Amino acid sequence: MRCTIAAATAALFLSLPAAAEVTVSVHYLAVERELPPTLSNLDPRPERLGLDGAAVALDDNATTGRFMGQTYTLSETVVPLGDDVVEAARAALAETPLLVVDGPTEALLAIADLPEADGALIFNATEGDVALRGDACRANVLHTIPSTAMRTDALAQFLVKKRWDDLPLIAGAHPQDMAYASALERSLTKFGLSVGDRKDWVFDADMRRNASQEVPLFTQDLGDYDALLVADELGDFGRYILYNTWEARPIAGSEGLSAVTWAPVVEQWGAVQLQNRFEEAAGREMAPEDYGAWAAVRAIGEAVTRTNSADPAVLRDFLLSDGFELAGFKGRPLTFRAWNGQLRQPIPLVHPRALVALAPLEGFLHQRTELDTLGIDEPESTCTAFN
Repeated sequence: MRCTIAAATAALFLSLPAAAEVTVSVHYLAVERELPPTLSNLDPRPERLGLDGAAVALDDNATTGRFMGQTYTLSETVVPLGDDVVEAARAALAETPLLVVDGPTEALLAIADLPEADGALIFNATEGDVALRGDACRANVLHTIPSTAMRTDALAQFLVKKRWDDLPLIAGAHPQDMAYASALERSLTKFGLSVGDRKDWVFDADMRRNASQEVPLFTQDLGDYDALLVADELGDFGRYILYNTWEARPIAGSEGLSAVTWAPVVEQWGAVQLQNRFEEAAGREMAPEDYGAWAAVRAIGEAVTRTNSADPAVLRDFLLSDGFELAGFKGRPLTFRAWNGQLRQPIPLVHPRALVALAPLEGFLHQRTELDTLGIDEPESTCTAFN
């Protein structure tokens, strides 16, 4: 793979004019979130989640940079719970105007609205909140992680293709679960479907011991249906729904068949090369947050290569232009939506052992690109900061 990258980089270098040396400094800012306890501890959060993806991308950028006279550096700040996010962001912005942020909506908005961030370029690498691409969008923030709406639209397309239209929903009570459930309802409506009976997950018992007794009773009154949707973004209870429902039916949503940013089972389109390089560097599998951070740093690198500049205004203009494309190992080039800063990208539909499909699915057409069938399209966008 290294030889392949080097050969491609050499070809790119020969096609570009001679350029002056450019130094590019990127700061990764991670804001710790308070997460409620879950029923299982099988999926601990990696210590360098997201940051490992940024580090691999920096190495990719450096490969090109050696030919182009470009030097890349990556620094990091982790803001512990309760610490001042704004002060940490000010310190980072004093070093560089290029930030990659792993943080919740309120932290992203606080950073973007700083006077010091005027003219900066901030990448949202991990937060899928639809509002950040809508009413709460900021002109200095681009999004490399898909929105929750993009993921639920991908799942809705699959349900349409399967002609599954009787779709009850079990939703958790945490804000992330409720946001995902709302996005699911919007996506189903968008594609001519609707959520059937909805049940809220209210158990606090240990499902590791009681799932085979409690879940059948909990789902018995749902009757017959095509597939059961689960909104459990924290990974709390959904795993105990599978194979324990009263009716033996497919499970989709946060468990079972899931629409995700990235998964270890994505192996086509050269993805296995990225997976292998990441595992070699990080000692673990690549997670969606890692991919969002990787895409952010790689987007910076691609823009620097094409513009021979580290100026955030120059980079932003190029990233939002028709000239930008990012090879994202998802089967087609990735580009940014000029009306809200969202990175267009296919969405894998997976189960833990295999890739099932890649959305947008065949038959879902769009006048610009089928990728814009996923998420909030320009005519329905409420984002005005990019106008």
